[in-house]
Amino acid sequence: MSFDYIICGAGAAGCVLAYRLSENPKLRIALIEAGPRDGHPFITMPKGLAKVMQDPKHLWVHMSQPEESTAGQSEAWVRGRVLGGSSSINGMMYVRGQPADFDAIAECSSPDWNWAHIGAAYQAIENHEMGAAPTRGDSGPLKISMPTQRLPISDAQIAAGQAMGWTNKADVNAPDDQVAIGYAPRTIWKGKRQSAATAFLRPAEKRPNLTILTDATVDRVLFDGLRAIGVELRSKGQRQTVHAKHEVILCGGAMASPAILERSGIGDQNRLAALSIPVVLHHPQVGEGLIEHRGIIMQWELTKAALSQNRIFRGWRLLWATLQYVLTRDGPMSAAAYEVGGWFKTRAGLNRPDAQMLIAPFSFDMATQRSQLERQPGMNAILYPLRPTSRGSIHISSSDPDTAATFKPNYRATPEDRETMVAAVRMMRDYVRQAPLADMISSETMPGVAFQSDAEIMDAYDRFGTCGYHAVGSCRMGHDPESVVDPQLKVRGIQGLRIIDTSIMPVIPSGNTNGPTMAMAWRAADIILRDAPTEKVD
Repeated sequence: MSFDYIICGAGAAGCVLAYRLSENPKLRIALIEAGPRDGHPFITMPKGLAKVMQDPKHLWVHMSQPEESTAGQSEAWVRGRVLGGSSSINGMMYVRGQPADFDAIAECSSPDWNWAHIGAAYQAIENHEMGAAPTRGDSGPLKISMPTQRLPISDAQIAAGQAMGWTNKADVNAPDDQVAIGYAPRTIWKGKRQSAATAFLRPAEKRPNLTILTDATVDRVLFDGLRAIGVELRSKGQRQTVHAKHEVILCGGAMASPAILERSGIGDQNRLAALSIPVVLHHPQVGEGLIEHRGIIMQWELTKAALSQNRIFRGWRLLWATLQYVLTRDGPMSAAAYEVGGWFKTRAGLNRPDAQMLIAPFSFDMATQRSQLERQPGMNAILYPLRPTSRGSIHISSSDPDTAATFKPNYRATPEDRETMVAAVRMMRDYVRQAPLADMISSETMPGVAFQSDAEIMDAYDRFGTCGYHAVGSCRMGHDPESVVDPQLKVRGIQGLRIIDTSIMPVIPSGNTNGPTMAMAWRAADIILRDAPTEKVD
């Protein structure tokens, strides 16, 4: 098989890129995904994400090396292994990030990535329920809606933020750098998840010039000297070669793209030699510079059972909510993981929010690894510093493409990160003391009153913390010669090979990464198409 472009990975970036490149009928595109098609019914049902997140058929599971910041334990970071990638298993939060994030990326790379371009990309991809505005789109392929479940506890959570001086924003993504709280947009439409596969592949796969290969794991990129000429796949136990007439584009994400590079012979030569991988290009920065949001879940017991959704997701009430969803595509099962978000400053003097919280009207039974909700009524919030300065790494430990790479998160390595993490918890404790929310809360149950000093709060992060599932930076883009890719997304020192996914982000966006990845992939298509061939492939 031979194509103009081979896109490796059908996640948020790969689906957008397949959509954009296949718009040109002269180009033949192959999109390769290691997992199956996205036909599982729990993918479509928003609250079905808890079931999908436990299904190994749809997941890559990456395990960390134990370290102090994870209390000596190994931590799992999962990613989607299915059409749509992680956008098919995520919490469906649609957070754009702040304009300054993209201007910072542009400062590290080129003006191609500044807010002017990315803001235009957002407007192009969005079909937002709130309609068109200078910062929103209303006719793009990605359908976005606002929460339909507006509970008394959720209204109280927003009111408590207003009591803190945070603006109640109708559109929390409006790019004004305010401290803010409000109902958060979701990648949900008429009760169904809008993954990147739903939004971009469903229309694109009807085009005859797009071929989608599922259950096919990309082992390595093939080269003629220092030019990429195709990829080798593993599918159903068989090896297969797919040739690229023009370019190979990696869209595997921050966890998979550096692994593909290393299996292909691009990486630190000593690391590759230890795995008996022939070196194509010595590039020591591959897999380095990993950035992740370090979150902590805080929970509170509520005064009345009716305030919490804990009982809704159990017993006959769960059956009723499921029936309601089947009949109406509405109700509790149609909601995103979190439907209220807040963005705040952990200290005075900052020019924009540096922490995010997502808050929900239910609480987890932490003793069961968050697989069940508590019996008692409760609510939870996950919060994390938005722009951590600590850097980790991810590398392969085997040349087997079905063996997920292992990583070192290296959380809270810098004093700045530790200070912000502690301050975020203290800010949340101030927040829940505000009326009318305070009158609905009985006590803090996680991490609890035993964690008060700075050291104790950091211990809580180490013992109970969680990743944000927002890893970036492992194939950093930059204008400096040490960066893995240049501002045109080309792997330095290699012809015909580009990367576009979260791995290229030299700084982490201020919030969830699904939206920024799609917007950057839309912009990437403009850059890639500048060099597109004008003649149809033979």
